[in-house]
Amino acid sequence: MEKDVRQIIIDIITTIAPDADTSNLKDEVPLREQLELDSMDFLDIVLELRKQYGIDVPESDYKQLETLASCVAYLTPKFAAKH
Repeated sequence: MEKDVRQIIIDIITTIAPDADTSNLKDEVPLREQLELDSMDFLDIVLELRKQYGIDVPESDYKQLETLASCVAYLTPKFAAKH
């Protein structure tokens, strides 16, 4: 499940920032540093999670989506609850 969630996050990033190189993402480095995402890109990621998968991320939890590893840790239980 974690591997699937990781790929979903990468796919969403690729959709939002098609020029971003997601091939060598590091799990513990903030995504915004690795991919030069701005705050609008970040909001688009949250909106895509809601639109495509019905997963709401409250603003108070945005910090949980800082790195790829923290995204996977935060979102895996939410995806598991959907299935």
